[in-house]
Amino acid sequence: VQLQASGGGLVQPGGSLRLTCVGSGFNFRSTPMYWLRQSPGKGLERTAGISSAGTTRHYTDAVKGRFTISRDNRENTIYLQMDDLIPEDTAVYYCATDEQGDVRGQGTLVTVSS
Repeated sequence: VQLQASGGGLVQPGGSLRLTCVGSGFNFRSTPMYWLRQSPGKGLERTAGISSAGTTRHYTDAVKGRFTISRDNRENTIYLQMDDLIPEDTAVYYCATDEQGDVRGQGTLVTVSS
């Protein structure tokens, strides 16, 4: 299993970023996918999840209404559109094939700061 996340960076509060994760080495279109994040000094937090067909999505309360998870099974890719970012969103973001993040990629750093 390989998961390659990208799209992180430095953004001001209120700004937006779009994260991308490309998966390979497994049956992507049959696998629910997740975004997790880890803030400095904190544990891994499940942020968003999407069913294999993309018909069901769920979010942690802290990001509801601001983040949108989506996927393109033709491209073996998931996305995380992050809008109205706040400093508390600062974290390393990982894509994963399980809710606990046991199988995840290398992560991409998002820093929200003025």
